[in-house]
Amino acid sequence: MEKTITIDGKQVNFKSNGSIPLRYKMQFGKDFFADIMKMMKKDGEVNPENIDFETFYNLAWVFAKAADKSIPAPLEWLETFESFPLIEIIGELEELLLSNLESKKK
Repeated sequence: MEKTITIDGKQVNFKSNGSIPLRYKMQFGKDFFADIMKMMKKDGEVNPENIDFETFYNLAWVFAKAADKSIPAPLEWLETFESFPLIEIIGELEELLLSNLESKKK
């Protein structure tokens, strides 16, 4: 699954695929699924009390890196934006995130 989002006037490509959990672990030394589950309630909704914005920045980077192997390390990449409206971007990336959490089996 791929998506293009305009951030700070730039078109940024994001991609979700099977490599995301391993790429996340390799870059950040943390478990992708554990980090996501820490922020969830038992009903599967995000628990606002447990939101970790660092995790969302990391997710944005890992989805962008999957789409474009040439982007730099996370901090360097974020520094290329004057503004990075994370609250808006989180909603846009939700579909990519869910594609890694949900089964396509019906």
